[in-house]
Amino acid sequence: MTKKFWVRCGLVVCGVLLAATAQADFPSVPTETYQALNLDRSASPKDLHEALTKRYMDPGRGAGKGQYGQYWEPIPMSKYFDPMSFYTPPTSVKDIATREQCVKCHTDESPGWVALWKKSVHSNLDKIRKLTPKDDTYYKKAKLDDVEKNLRSLGKLGATESLKEVGCIDCHVDINTKNKADHRKDIKMPTADVCGNCHLQEYAEQQSERDTILWPKNQWPRGRPSHALDYRANVETDIYAGMSQREIADGCTMCHTNQNKCDNCHTRHEFSVANARKPEACGTCHSGADHNNWEAYNGSQHGLGYQASKNQWNWDIQLKDAVVKGGQRFPTCQSCHMEYQGKFSHNTVRKVRWANYPFVPGIREPVFGEWGQKRLDAWVKTCTTCHSERFARAYLEFMDNGTSSGLDKYDEAHNVVRKQYDARLLTGQKNNRPAPPAPAKAQFEQFWQIYWSKGNSPTAIELKLFEMAEDHLVQLHVSLAHQYPGYTYTVGWAAMNRAYVEIMDEDTKLKDRLMLMERVAKLEQSKTSGLLDFDSTDGKITLGSVGGGLLLTGTLALAGWSRRKKNQR
Repeated sequence: MTKKFWVRCGLVVCGVLLAATAQADFPSVPTETYQALNLDRSASPKDLHEALTKRYMDPGRGAGKGQYGQYWEPIPMSKYFDPMSFYTPPTSVKDIATREQCVKCHTDESPGWVALWKKSVHSNLDKIRKLTPKDDTYYKKAKLDDVEKNLRSLGKLGATESLKEVGCIDCHVDINTKNKADHRKDIKMPTADVCGNCHLQEYAEQQSERDTILWPKNQWPRGRPSHALDYRANVETDIYAGMSQREIADGCTMCHTNQNKCDNCHTRHEFSVANARKPEACGTCHSGADHNNWEAYNGSQHGLGYQASKNQWNWDIQLKDAVVKGGQRFPTCQSCHMEYQGKFSHNTVRKVRWANYPFVPGIREPVFGEWGQKRLDAWVKTCTTCHSERFARAYLEFMDNGTSSGLDKYDEAHNVVRKQYDARLLTGQKNNRPAPPAPAKAQFEQFWQIYWSKGNSPTAIELKLFEMAEDHLVQLHVSLAHQYPGYTYTVGWAAMNRAYVEIMDEDTKLKDRLMLMERVAKLEQSKTSGLLDFDSTDGKITLGSVGGGLLLTGTLALAGWSRRKKNQR
């Protein structure tokens, strides 16, 4: 008995020592992230998770209501958009429940949750331990080993303990540390750092987007655009904070929540990796007028091929093996945007160049410069999975030059309307242009103009110009990028051209009106302008008075002739 006791103690000590010396050196996490966190690659999982989470939860670096927080208040849905800031446990249920009671109660109250959870890997981790190399998901065995290593480093799993399941309490209270939970006090909505307890590599990869998209001249703020800071990009938009119609403003928030949680792609409560590998997982958010990625991809040869053959693909295969072993015949959002230099990760921005929005001031310079060239080379490597390098470079040049042509068209129209604005010639600009709600500013061509309007603020021509950039130029670029010619010309170039024509037409009409007003003003200043001008200050008969007299005499004579003619009848 004593011998067995000391053996167990030895195993515990060894386990603790192993956990303490475990490293979180994930090759898929870029060096820039370790540098930004002031960590060596020899850091433990605990050190990496704590450093990531400290930054993640820092209001100065993206968490919370943002710099305009004083202007807006959360609505009921905000607790689900940003659980870290706004979620509070429900008070209607007073139970203190065990793990088993959670499942039993929710089987009655919300059976869909339980059914999906039971289908998930989380419900029975022993299934993973029993996998053999013949199984397509055998790779998850090593993943589970990493998960347990992470939890031991965090002090949430014993040195010789195995994780049996990930149940309600593990995600909604704390992982593997409690067997009971007070529904009124303990319940929380999981945020990305919660998932990162187990899935540390993926958490670090996604957070690394902050560190790998840095623009040469700050064309975009540091780390944007990205999933890692998409909520910040939303709440720190001035019109989002200023709008009184909060449900309209938060319509955008529905997609801008990848920063806060993981279930936009890994939907609750099955958290299926296979489903997250499909383009449909991206289509909910990456669609619509100003980011028509889903529509462009879906209508392209790539997308149509995917739709026709997707049921023949093996979605259990990892992305890195999808083409060779999984039967993947066409590229997907994930196979292109999650790949970098032949490796796959949750960082989707390491190749970003145009950033979806070509109209951002100064963005063309880095795209065609050294910064953009390095990223273009990375794209070429991606494309050569299926195409020759010569084809890939030719098409990327085609896309860049086509986008640049659209930007030239927009710039010309922009300069015309800008001159009208500076000269205060826009409709109602002098008397019917209410200021937008604070913190939005009454400046030329601002984002608020497509969300807020009052009187002639903005004017029709300003709105047309902004839609030319925000919608049609984007649609042109995105359609070129995803090889969909239909949108490139119909909603892209053709719509831009129509807006350009209408703007130039309005500009010519405005100039004509100004010329006419100037002529009228000159005529009004001259006494010779009035045909009935009988008042001469110097007593002289003017041409105007002569003309007026002749006109009056002729009018009287005509009236008399008409009366005589009538009497003769």
